[in-house]
Amino acid sequence: MEVDLALLADAATIDAAGKLNILGVFDRLTSASLPAQHPQMVLILRFTASLQEMGRHHVEIALRDPSGGEVMRIDGDMQLGGGSGARGGAIKVPHILHLDGLVFPKAGLYAFDVAVDDEHLVSVPLAVMGPTGAEA
Repeated sequence: MEVDLALLADAATIDAAGKLNILGVFDRLTSASLPAQHPQMVLILRFTASLQEMGRHHVEIALRDPSGGEVMRIDGDMQLGGGSGARGGAIKVPHILHLDGLVFPKAGLYAFDVAVDDEHLVSVPLAVMGPTGAEA
């Protein structure tokens, strides 16, 4: 399994046909004060798997601060099936995770680490800038 799309945005939707619509892609935030609370963001992931990988998979997403400490964690299971998502021997499954009101304690480079079945697949970086515009 792979993640072929991973990014942060202001908003996203998936329509009835499975089309992913994304608004306001970003990779940095600037705040007038710290800790900084961001009102609204979504983490967008699109998983690509072979037909042999259909079934249940455990997904872990951890937000890590600049020193590698865990700010938050989300764990859950994902069920991959064939259906309309299967094209050319592969399944593409988009996911949108709403992260409204997330607090960033300090400036620096954060990362959303994504693992499936205990295998790290991707890190999505996010630079948080303090009042002086520095990452710390």
